[in-house]
Amino acid sequence: MTETLKTISPVDGRIYVERPLETGAGIDRALDAAQSAQRAWASLPLTARCAILGKAVDAFVAKANDIAAEITWQMGRPIRHAPGEVRGFEERARHMLSIAAMALDPVRPDDKTGFQRQIKRVPLGVVAVVAPWNYPYLTAVNAVLPALIAGNAVILKHSHQTPLCAERFGEAFASAGVPTGVFQYLHLSHQNTARLMGDPRIANVCFTGSVSGGRAVVAATAAGFATSGLELGGKDPAYVRADADLAHAIETLTDGAFFNAGQSCCGIKRIYVAATLYKGFVAGVVDLTKTYQLGSPLDPETTLGPVLRSAAAEAVRSQVREAKARGARQLIDETGFPASVTGTPYLAPQVLVDVDHSMAIMREETFGPAVGIMSVASDDEAVRLMNDSEFGLTAAIFSADAARAETLGDALETGTVFLNRCDYLDPALAWTGVKNSGRGCTLSPVGFEQMTRPKSYHFKVTT
Repeated sequence: MTETLKTISPVDGRIYVERPLETGAGIDRALDAAQSAQRAWASLPLTARCAILGKAVDAFVAKANDIAAEITWQMGRPIRHAPGEVRGFEERARHMLSIAAMALDPVRPDDKTGFQRQIKRVPLGVVAVVAPWNYPYLTAVNAVLPALIAGNAVILKHSHQTPLCAERFGEAFASAGVPTGVFQYLHLSHQNTARLMGDPRIANVCFTGSVSGGRAVVAATAAGFATSGLELGGKDPAYVRADADLAHAIETLTDGAFFNAGQSCCGIKRIYVAATLYKGFVAGVVDLTKTYQLGSPLDPETTLGPVLRSAAAEAVRSQVREAKARGARQLIDETGFPASVTGTPYLAPQVLVDVDHSMAIMREETFGPAVGIMSVASDDEAVRLMNDSEFGLTAAIFSADAARAETLGDALETGTVFLNRCDYLDPALAWTGVKNSGRGCTLSPVGFEQMTRPKSYHFKVTT
């Protein structure tokens, strides 16, 4: 009997997509096709590959309205926000295409009489991309585009919650003339995903997901010695210094905590505020949070949609209950959000104070709309608390003093340091994490290094 995936929409609980899962034989066919097609694809000039991929981006963006609606139905993001994912996809894709020639240019050492020397950046071969549901295109494009630009073939396995995203990638690449086999997607079970990653024909795995999922990737790739890039969890902190623009910090960090219903690896989950600004900051966040409109993501007035499923809502509620039992105070009354109903994915946003690091809400990943806020007496205390985490994806500082912020940033154990902003990926900068937030890098010229290997040419000239 053929296994199937069923995508249950968080909007109304119905089955939105149903697809057959690929078999082991199908995986073998895909890998053989990828290996065969990759060699011809890599032999094309870089300019030719980029021209084809540019057409694919055009084709994708042309379907923006349909794609946005599918995002909303598959994972629940409000329809007023979903088109932003297509815009972000285009921004990142076009930037990577624009820097490809520079990023992939051979490294040439200083001249040495009688020798020609260079280090070429050559493709790895076949790259497997395992993508999540929370930002289904933005996470995937970070790996798919540079891998293809560099001359690799790609097999994309998308989340069972967002299978149409894989199909939209395939549709855009096919319409642009990407050769058959160069890009493929497979709907797979967990067991067959591990089989794919462990196959010796896979050279590299790009994974975005949980810490436990990252460990499973490391175990699976050991069989075939594939390299892997891992973007895992986050518990991202922010620090509001005494010299910060208070109104800007309130607006930016509230959005950073609750956008996408808090379902972001780099969303703001814990905030440390200078004592002199603490009361005003907390009051401002609470007032702004109360203006959010929780409801059906199909309603253009909705600003906060459901989390992915009822169990995810309950996990957030459980962290809140545990914090309250340890002395935290809950500042948002759920009755002010009538759509928030226990047993459904619809969950009111929550702000907690009187929190400390003994509580899960300040330690463990919270994949939902809840944030804890603490008062701190100094920069040193803020840095100590920000670093007191097993995660290290991003950290945000709000201050009028850029030089001081850079000094503090140097002391933070994180992949990205923000000043006066948060929860954003700049495609010109490396996207990376430390500790349990992962390893490797996407975006920027540095990201291309993950999709290539160095090949040295050492020629003694005998003319």
